[in-house]
Amino acid sequence: MNRLDHRNPLVFDTHELGRRPGAMRKVSRTLEAPEGLGIIDVIAVPEKSPIELELRLESVVEGVLVTGTAEAQVEGECVRCLEPVEFDIDVDFQELYYYPESDERLARTPGAEDLDEDSEDETYRLEGDLFDLQPVLRDAVVLALPLQPVCQEDCLGLCSECGARLSDDPAHHHDAADPRWAALQGLSATPGDEGDGIKNSDTREGLAENQEK
Repeated sequence: MNRLDHRNPLVFDTHELGRRPGAMRKVSRTLEAPEGLGIIDVIAVPEKSPIELELRLESVVEGVLVTGTAEAQVEGECVRCLEPVEFDIDVDFQELYYYPESDERLARTPGAEDLDEDSEDETYRLEGDLFDLQPVLRDAVVLALPLQPVCQEDCLGLCSECGARLSDDPAHHHDAADPRWAALQGLSATPGDEGDGIKNSDTREGLAENQEK
């Protein structure tokens, strides 16, 4: 029983190829991007944004060879200045989807028992005449995206003091106080401070002594 839903825009039907090696079919499709198509919390194709697909489906002995391109827009955030980043990507991919009975032929192949589980996990298979392009498309998009996107190659980032975007004002700076004077800040006398109180007290004591004399 097939688990794939033919109504899913990323599920494709190979029935017309008829499992005849050499048969070929081209498919063009515009669809909405699925969730999580990219690097989470870094940069990705926005969910439900349009993706343009151009596919070539070729029947071979082992299954169906899918070759294609995808065009989409990605959005993210500059890792240096946190400004929005947007650009278009054009990715290429190719994957062989094996027929279900290919497993039986592979099992009879000398040395097949030496295949590890990782190799099995990386193998894509048809379910009946259907195949799901989503995992292949996701891998292709992720590999095409930068791990540390920037708004421009020479982005200067943000000021560590106030957070201002330095690319907007390359001359931006802050006057740094001499740390040797930091301990003396706030100690300068002002009218009405403790120093004036001491002087006034001495003056009153001097007047009292003169009166006694």
